Amino acid sequence: MTKNVKISLVLGVVVLAVISGLLVFGASSKKDEAPVGAGGEAAARASKLVRPDSHRLSTAEDGKVTVVEFLDLECESCRAAFPDVEKLREEYKGRVTFVMRYFPIPSHRNAELAAAAVEAAGKQDKLEAMYRKMYETQESWGDQQVSHEKTFRGFAEELGLDMARFEKDWKDPATAERVNKDREDGIALGVQGTPTFFINGQRPQIRSFEHFKAAIDAELAK
Repeated sequence: MTKNVKISLVLGVVVLAVISGLLVFGASSKKDEAPVGAGGEAAARASKLVRPDSHRLSTAEDGKVTVVEFLDLECESCRAAFPDVEKLREEYKGRVTFVMRYFPIPSHRNAELAAAAVEAAGKQDKLEAMYRKMYETQESWGDQQVSHEKTFRGFAEELGLDMARFEKDWKDPATAERVNKDREDGIALGVQGTPTFFINGQRPQIRSFEHFKAAIDAELAK
């Protein structure tokens, strides 16, 4: 193979990789044109966005605005978004419902295990405490190809959970099914990466805290 041919092949691979990356980014950040809420298909989509057993971190009595986040607890971008989500929850307390949906990425070694730990902690009313703990400590266990089961068990002990009950719930196949159900809903809704946010069924392009806040304000103003 000549030198020029080799260079052409390498450039071709690079170009394809760049194009693929742009397509994935565009798919995960695009704004859905059709609102969820009108028609049979839209109603079906709406039922996948928020189910009766979905975890509401904050609840608005009027139900006018709902923010849904599909997240991966091992995802660095999710951890980066976490402080902004917390700020928004505080600012819009009582006015906006914030819903957490699991979307563990298969390539993340501990993502499903972490989600299951959060779910199991929720059985003892410590879901939010474990959810926070995961993000606050993610740098110490995330992006590693070794199991952090011992680490997560330590978190449960720190939160004062009944460890026998936690262990049983954590390893219960029903817990894994619960986590996977969220992920399947996300896939059906077109989620391809995390974090992915929906605001009243729309998937806006969120580039900053200010964009996020403006999108919520626009819905509240309707």
